[in-house]
Amino acid sequence: MSINPQAANTAPQFEIQRIFVKDISYEAPNTPQTFTEEWKPEVQLNLETKSNRIQDNVHEVVLSVTATVTSNKKSAFLIEVHQAGIFLISNVPSEQLHQMLGSFCPTILFPYVREVISDIVVRGGFPQLLLAPVNFDALYAQHMQSQKKTDDASTTTGDGRVH
Repeated sequence: MSINPQAANTAPQFEIQRIFVKDISYEAPNTPQTFTEEWKPEVQLNLETKSNRIQDNVHEVVLSVTATVTSNKKSAFLIEVHQAGIFLISNVPSEQLHQMLGSFCPTILFPYVREVISDIVVRGGFPQLLLAPVNFDALYAQHMQSQKKTDDASTTTGDGRVH
């Protein structure tokens, strides 16, 4: 059996280079009063992903998670974490690369951001905040569908302008 070295150079490649916290913000504006009231948390969660190419085949992906928690209609705490990773991705078609950056890499980062949020919230004196798993594949598909609708809604006029 002979191995073709050229084929090995064209095989898809994925490698985690580094995972790190890029930014953390935590505020608990109504403490210590919040601790003396009945705990009735309402959680609002926002997720956002961004990616940028650092160099050929090396990409940074940042998963930003913001959790705003109120109790008894008052702000209990706000936490925002930007969890990042550097990924080596080569020899994949651009459409697949886009999906890897928008879905696969955030799926890898999410357990890290979940742990950071839980730890900071407990250190702030509040009960543990455990974020439910997120289906980044479904979120990516939704994003692509809304992007397609936006693109389809644009029409070109006779003078070449897009509306």
